Amino acid sequence: MLTVLRNPTYAKLFTAQAIALLGTGLLTVALGLLAFDIAGGNAGIVMGVAMSIKMVAYVAVAPVTTALLARLPRKPVLIGADLIRAGVAVSLPFVTEEWQIYLLIFLLQSASATFTPTFQAVIPSVLPDENDYTRALSLSRLAYDLESLLSPTLAAALLTVISYHNLFVGTVIGFLISAALVIASRFPRIETPPPTPFLNRLTRGAQAFWVDRELRGLMGLNLVVATTTAMVIVNSTVLVLGELGRPQSDAALLLAAYGGGSMVVALLMPKLLETLPDRPVMLTGGIALPTLLLATAGSIAWMEGPSQWIALLAIWALLGSATSTILTPSARLLRRGSTEQTRPAVFAAQFSLSHACFLITYPLAGVLGATIGLDAIALVLVAIGILGALFTALTWRRVPRPSTPSNHSGRRQPAAQ
Repeated sequence: MLTVLRNPTYAKLFTAQAIALLGTGLLTVALGLLAFDIAGGNAGIVMGVAMSIKMVAYVAVAPVTTALLARLPRKPVLIGADLIRAGVAVSLPFVTEEWQIYLLIFLLQSASATFTPTFQAVIPSVLPDENDYTRALSLSRLAYDLESLLSPTLAAALLTVISYHNLFVGTVIGFLISAALVIASRFPRIETPPPTPFLNRLTRGAQAFWVDRELRGLMGLNLVVATTTAMVIVNSTVLVLGELGRPQSDAALLLAAYGGGSMVVALLMPKLLETLPDRPVMLTGGIALPTLLLATAGSIAWMEGPSQWIALLAIWALLGSATSTILTPSARLLRRGSTEQTRPAVFAAQFSLSHACFLITYPLAGVLGATIGLDAIALVLVAIGILGALFTALTWRRVPRPSTPSNHSGRRQPAAQ
């Protein structure tokens, strides 16, 4: 899998992505401590609002900035987004009011909503070979999972010798290094798309999802992933500390099991997709996730003691594995459903639409979960996940299968209309 790093442009871009992710992780820890300094006991409310602003920015800003910047070269767009993120991060230690946090978080996440889909849309042009691209997707998945494990650990170690304000310095350095690596990269020449009305550019990605059945089916799996991710991210700590009465370290262990399962599948995915098409692999994950959430509800309601804890660790690892079977190959579908000119809009649409699903499931998992209990909210999320999986299965029944799993050379595949 690491052979893809022999491509010097991709090696620089992957390193930029990994460093920026680590900086973002440090920022999340520092932001929580800053919120406590400013709001005290209301820090949870501040963080909740900040995370909501993040999701709103992801959903609303990505298509707009992609449409506005459609005719600009992608390299300066990426550099500009990194510099804006660095500028926001360097401003955060000087914040004294809650509204200032909200404004800066909106600017930061708007820049991220510009950077991420643009970055993702560049990689297929850098790596035109399908197998190389699949290895790159696996590396990207590993980077996200490792960041979720390493950032809190690194932050905790740094906080033993420095104040949390210095964590913002680490974030700034991360974004500046990311920008420098993008500057040093040689981008492939991509023809500038012809001028079109703004509304057409704004809706181009969503139109692609509506017209292309393969991409339309991906929307159902986005919803399935959102149900599981919401349960894991929102309720893992509540489950460990509140329901099970276990120590704080076990909350980290449960999340590590989820990340570990995801990483294992990401490592195996390139070989798996050499023999199997994307859609059966992804649909298997889409069916497995609601089933595993159902097992979660059963474990919470009917089990207790060490056997319950072991079962939940196993379920969380399997949830991570099944999630990775969907997330890792999904960009291959986006690549097939776009051209070099339309690719930024399609990736931005996926970025926006997938995060719109989180706007549904996160509040459900948190607010409704606190009201009706974790076993009951797991069942609600199971029902939503089943609807998403059924939508995908029915949509993909009418999509012609590729003749071989590895025949996607980056050319636009005909979509069933």
